Amino acid sequence: MNKENVTCNKTSIIHDYFAIRGGGERLVLTLARELENATLVYGYRTDDSFGDFFSDIESTSLNVPGFLRKPELRIPALALKFSMQRRYAASFPVRIYSGVSAPFAAPRSQSSGVDIFYCHTPPRFLFDQRALFTARQGTFRRLVTRPLMHLFEKGYRNSVVQMDLIVANSENTRKRIKRYLDRDSVVVYPPVDIDQFKWKSQDDYYLSTARLTPLKRVEKIVEAFLAMPDKKLVVASGGDDLERLKQMAGNAPNIEFRGWVSDQQLKDLVGRAIATIYLPVDEDFGISPVESMAAGKPVIGVREGGLLETIENDKTGLLLKPDFSIQDIADAVGVMTKERAIEMRSDCETRAQQFSRERFVTQMQGIIRDLCQQDADKS
Repeated sequence: MNKENVTCNKTSIIHDYFAIRGGGERLVLTLARELENATLVYGYRTDDSFGDFFSDIESTSLNVPGFLRKPELRIPALALKFSMQRRYAASFPVRIYSGVSAPFAAPRSQSSGVDIFYCHTPPRFLFDQRALFTARQGTFRRLVTRPLMHLFEKGYRNSVVQMDLIVANSENTRKRIKRYLDRDSVVVYPPVDIDQFKWKSQDDYYLSTARLTPLKRVEKIVEAFLAMPDKKLVVASGGDDLERLKQMAGNAPNIEFRGWVSDQQLKDLVGRAIATIYLPVDEDFGISPVESMAAGKPVIGVREGGLLETIENDKTGLLLKPDFSIQDIADAVGVMTKERAIEMRSDCETRAQQFSRERFVTQMQGIIRDLCQQDADKS
């Protein structure tokens, strides 16, 4: 890429949208707060996200209207909106993109500046989970979405080409980027506020905090606890499957749905649990297990994806086989007694230190500095 010499004195951080209080949202807010002269640009935000975090951040919303925020319209609408921001993005010497549609804002290759893509994962509906995504649609919707997906994929790949560097959130994501986009990348683990999660006590429940969507497999956790009426499950999250899972649980007295909770409530729930349970399909990274370990709480996870990079089997948690059964979950809960969880506390707290906020910020600052120096050396 032929770019002019730039002074890296201003940074734009361009992110899809804020609708939940998730790891990706926390990451870009950390960048916006910690990087000097940073401006956050995003599609829209809702009351369920981090409204209270924006007071000390310079930010710009594209104000995508409500009717375009529906799941079937959101991604292409955002892609179009961001593609219209290329001239604005080009006014910043450093540009960091986060999300699926945000990379569409990348200026074309003749512009000056440094482009960095922090990739949480290549869009799973286009690549490794495309068959599942297509199967969940009716015949008519498939006929409509197929050409749209083709256009989106073409635009996405063209946007990725503009990047000077791709940063992956895990080794697992790095491999996906190479496989599906044929690009090399470097790994910088997401920031986790490990100092905010503390061991408080040990109550009588196991905790699930995963978003309620099919790929998180919370349904299987609920099913397992329906077969264990003497064990208590608290589900502290929301998502598209919330009402369906509530109906599935019925009036089971040992299963409680809290919905999305505040940060303080989440810290309290994690800090008082016996252990957490997190069983997603080939997770990109997974911040929830690190938060759990920071609080000294072991994790019942699955032996695949990013969890292989965070959870140490039989030391900071238990890893089930990828094709685990409902009985496997029940067996792991049976093994993860209060006494076993206490024994793992120290190792959990030590392990979590490897994923601190400070380490993330230092690594990202170093990447920006090195890229700017390389750009200056070219001129």
